Amino acid sequence: MNIAQINIAQMKAPLESKLMKEFRDFLAPVNLLAESSPGFIWRYRDDNAHEFEYPWEDEMLIVNMSVWDNVEALQDFTYKTVHSYFLKSRKQWFHQLGHPHTVLWWIKEGHIPTLVDAKAKLALLEKKGPTKDAFLFAQADLFKP
Repeated sequence: MNIAQINIAQMKAPLESKLMKEFRDFLAPVNLLAESSPGFIWRYRDDNAHEFEYPWEDEMLIVNMSVWDNVEALQDFTYKTVHSYFLKSRKQWFHQLGHPHTVLWWIKEGHIPTLVDAKAKLALLEKKGPTKDAFLFAQADLFKP
């Protein structure tokens, strides 16, 4: 089994704006770091966006979805690389959402989730809280397959 994750964020200003400059300038390098990290398998990219139905109407919403070999590899990238700076600084660039913005779930090896799948996982987490089908890092050990 692999681990899939999505996190969504609503920008405070358009990506091209002055407010978003630091975030925008590091977007490509941080994505490249993810792709070269141990355990990385796949991520949703602008160049494959045409392959996915986009289930949100908010044009200020950005999406990060990826698949990893295991939770530990995803945690290492998330919290032990430069990515952690952007996680800690997110209030500079993004509004706080009134619903879950991150969710993890197990997938079969070789499976690539869709954005529709991911949105459903976010909704499941909001409706039922953490379960074996939709959880957060804190519950990953509880819900290992």
